[in-house]
Amino acid sequence: KKNAKKIDNFLIKFLKKQKKSLLVTPMKYGVIGGGKKIRTTIIFDTAKLFKIKKNKLLEICAAVECIHSYSLIHDDLPCMDNDSIRRGKPATHKKFGEATAVLAGNSLLTLAFEIISQENNYLTLKQKNEIISLLANFSGHTGIAGGQELDLKFENKKKSLSQIIDMQRKKTGRLFNFCLQSTAIVANKNERERLFFGKLGEEIGLLFQISDDFLDIVG
Repeated sequence: KKNAKKIDNFLIKFLKKQKKSLLVTPMKYGVIGGGKKIRTTIIFDTAKLFKIKKNKLLEICAAVECIHSYSLIHDDLPCMDNDSIRRGKPATHKKFGEATAVLAGNSLLTLAFEIISQENNYLTLKQKNEIISLLANFSGHTGIAGGQELDLKFENKKKSLSQIIDMQRKKTGRLFNFCLQSTAIVANKNERERLFFGKLGEEIGLLFQISDDFLDIVG
């Protein structure tokens, strides 16, 4: 809860500095004041291993939560999973309408990269480039979006375990991979170490997804 509040406050301040638009309210609705911010906690926990202070990673945490929330807003749409409730309250499209939900999700996606690329943070230009490239790769068709497409295509069909794991790696594992690997980048670890931590993050993501799927069945 403490970590979640820290990132919520960061996002509120960041959005307040920007020119206000009609999408700010649904964006805040989708990303602030809900969810456990598990990915943020994993980033902070990884930072402890590298003895990195939390304030050096706030931008990365905020970006991850924006990407995660964008994916949830889109996943809940009638054309996707058609869910009405998210984090104990009406899904964004139920509260604001489908078109606004799509635009709010798109805006959170782009906001993530804006947050990381801003000048006044602790990241070097090299680190920013590497982190932005990694996040883009794991958010698009080779990551979250590609995983969601597989999830939709797999619905009510028998699939092999390897196919299901591949889908879950993309839909969930890749962003967990990013959490650990981006922290390793900030710690200036070499490529072998970064890939090791990324792989570890992906395994954590799979464990998270499996437990989440079981909870969907048994409550």
